Amino acid sequence: MHRTPLTMSIHMLRARTIATAVRATANIPISHNLRRGTLNWKGSSLNFSTTGTGNGTMFAASAAVGLASTSASPGAGDAGSASNFFSLKAKDKGHQEVDLSQYANKVILVVNVASRCGFTEQYTELEQLYKDYKDRGFVVIGFPCNQFGAQEPGSNEEIEKFCKLNYGVTFPIMDKIEVNGNNEDPVYAFLKSQKSGLMGLTRIKWNFEKFLVNKDGTVYKRYSSATKPSSIAEDIEKLL
Repeated sequence: MHRTPLTMSIHMLRARTIATAVRATANIPISHNLRRGTLNWKGSSLNFSTTGTGNGTMFAASAAVGLASTSASPGAGDAGSASNFFSLKAKDKGHQEVDLSQYANKVILVVNVASRCGFTEQYTELEQLYKDYKDRGFVVIGFPCNQFGAQEPGSNEEIEKFCKLNYGVTFPIMDKIEVNGNNEDPVYAFLKSQKSGLMGLTRIKWNFEKFLVNKDGTVYKRYSSATKPSSIAEDIEKLL
């Protein structure tokens, strides 16, 4: 099995944070012994030194961990063999497989969406971006996901109706998927492999994270949930 080296350097965090951070990143079981300063991660060890402070134990850690490119999910292996975004497949709202090559040579903004989130209002700006740039080769693609606070519980039909009635959404809304864990969709396995987030962690943190895909199918930039879609317009202009 092909293994990809992942090197992590983490400084000045509370000692117990590392177990949570690694577990969140890989979504795999971790055993840890903070007294000895060692974490065991699927047979690999993360060693760290600790120093006492007035507010608790702090540490600096560095490790090289071998992660199987196919271990995160069945889909991750498919994504690992993908040459770019346009070589992937996804399912539309009718559960039918769609070849993403139909969007080749376009600039794509991919968003994991939810109907009951504090960021749901971003649909308004996402739709405006789509209207402003679609004639120049730009597409917004929404992937509903219920993994964050169970804020997308509806069926595909209910989600589509909600988006149209409340925000007049006309850009593609795809089949509901998972973006983290054992069942993560190959599209998101690919996107996350291209651009990591805060502290180098690849895991999607919440609804409405965004990936801007260039015309060549590579990920140009990743944006947090709090990033307003309207603020991405400048980057879109650069790529069109």
